[in-house]
Amino acid sequence: MVDKEILLEVKDLKVHFPIEKGLLIKKNIGSIRAVDGVSFSLRQGESLGLVGESGCGKSTTIMAISRLERITSGQVLFEGQDLSLMKEQELIRARQNFQIIFQDPYSSLDPRMRALDIVSEPLRIFAKKGIITLDDASIEKKALSLLDRCGLSSTFADRYPHEFSGGQRQRIGIARSLSLGPKLILADEPVSALDVSIQSQILNLLKDLQDEFNLTFLFIAHDLAVVEYFCSRVAVMYLGNIVETASSKTLYEHPLHPYTKALLSAVPIPDPIAGKNRKRTILKGDVPSPSQVRPGCPFADRCPQAMEICTKKRPPLVEISNQHEVACFLYHDQEVL
Repeated sequence: MVDKEILLEVKDLKVHFPIEKGLLIKKNIGSIRAVDGVSFSLRQGESLGLVGESGCGKSTTIMAISRLERITSGQVLFEGQDLSLMKEQELIRARQNFQIIFQDPYSSLDPRMRALDIVSEPLRIFAKKGIITLDDASIEKKALSLLDRCGLSSTFADRYPHEFSGGQRQRIGIARSLSLGPKLILADEPVSALDVSIQSQILNLLKDLQDEFNLTFLFIAHDLAVVEYFCSRVAVMYLGNIVETASSKTLYEHPLHPYTKALLSAVPIPDPIAGKNRKRTILKGDVPSPSQVRPGCPFADRCPQAMEICTKKRPPLVEISNQHEVACFLYHDQEVL
C-alpha cells in the first residue's frame, strides 16, 4: 500500500484567550489555555476524528486551523505552507482548499438567502476576486448540481432556510462546503444537532462524497459511536491536549490512556447483558479550569492510576506501537502488546 502524502500538519498549536480585569484600564491577569500544544498530521483521503468532553478545545482547534481564531503559537501546515503566517490575500486563496461544515444547521445559514444563493455564494465571491473563472450561468449550474448531489432537487433551490428541516439544512451546508472543490473538510459536529435516523443519512452522504471527491476529513463529534463508524483514525483530547491517537479499530479495542478508557466505558452498547457486566470507569472530580497552569499531566487530578511523576512532569505524546501514540507515563519505556 502506497503511503499517501500529508495534507495537513499541526505542530504544537496553542490558542490562549487573555483574561482581563478593569473597566477603563484593562489589565491582563492570565489566560485561558483553550488549545495548549496540539500536534497531529492528516494524510490525503484520511478521516481523523477529534473526540473529548465539552470544553476540551476541539472546536477551537478547527477554528484556529481555518484562521477563524487567532493562533497564539505553533504551526498549521497545509500542503507544506504555514497558514499561520499567511497574509489576508494568501489566506483567501488557500481557503479554497479547505472548508467548514458547522455544527448548527439552524444558525449557520443566512435566513434571508435562498438555498441556491447560499451554495453559490462562495463561487461568486471567488469569481469576483478573480481567483476562479466562472460566469453566472456556470455558477448557478454548479450550485444546482451540488444541491442535487447532496439530496436536494432543483425544486428546493428557491426555498429559504426556514422552509427546510434540520437534516435538509445540513445538506445545504455540505453542498456549500463542496462548492469550491476543497481537499479538506473541517466538520465541527455536523450531525450532533440532528435526529438519530437523520444522522445516519448524513454520515452515509459524507462517506459517499469522500470516496467520490477524494476528500480528507477532520471530524469532531461527541458521539464515539459516530466517530468509530466514520473515521479511520481517532485523536482524544483533554483540556487542550491530545492524550492518545490511534486507528479507529485499535483505539476502540485496545485503549491505553486512562481518560480514553473512561470515555469508552460510558458509551452505551445494545446488548443489555454485556452492558450490565461491563466495568465502568467513574472519574473523580471535575475538569480543571483551562486558566490554571499545571506543571504535570492535565489529567493527573482525576486519573485513577496517577503516579507521583504525573503531578510534576507533563508526559509527551510518544508512539507505543504502530501509529498508536499516548501521552501517559504508564506506558513510556514499556512494551505494550
